[in-house]
Amino acid sequence: MSALRDANIAIGEAFYRALEVGDFAALAELHSDDVVFNLVGSTPVSGRWEGKDVCFGPVVADGVIGKLQPETIQFSREWRIMCADDNRVVGLMKGGGIGTNGHEYAQTYCQIMTIRGGKISELHEFFDTALVELVLNDNPTANGPSEVAKPFVF
Repeated sequence: MSALRDANIAIGEAFYRALEVGDFAALAELHSDDVVFNLVGSTPVSGRWEGKDVCFGPVVADGVIGKLQPETIQFSREWRIMCADDNRVVGLMKGGGIGTNGHEYAQTYCQIMTIRGGKISELHEFFDTALVELVLNDNPTANGPSEVAKPFVF
């Protein structure tokens, strides 16, 4: 193992631990000022977002955290680093809370973090966009979310 890979794993672990305790200031400090978020799907938070102020303001604070009941929020209930190298860390995480509309936001995420200079410089994040629409945007599908026959297991 390389020292850089080990350092990147430590950054990934710090990312999930900050989310686990709800320390969004510590989470933001792990990202470069010019970080880019690439978020899957066609929801209001989807797309390519550039800069820490934008990513942690309109996207995270307003688009996710602001749509959940504060006392119910807990991200990183379960998480795991899946792989890492000298440039990237890939992890999986489960977490969420109860939406301000009363629906449960039990989300599963996959994050691909590109790390440069000891900071996360780019994040690709994959998640259930139907759940984002239902809970965070109060935009349900006609029949609501489907029950998963064979749920994903960590």
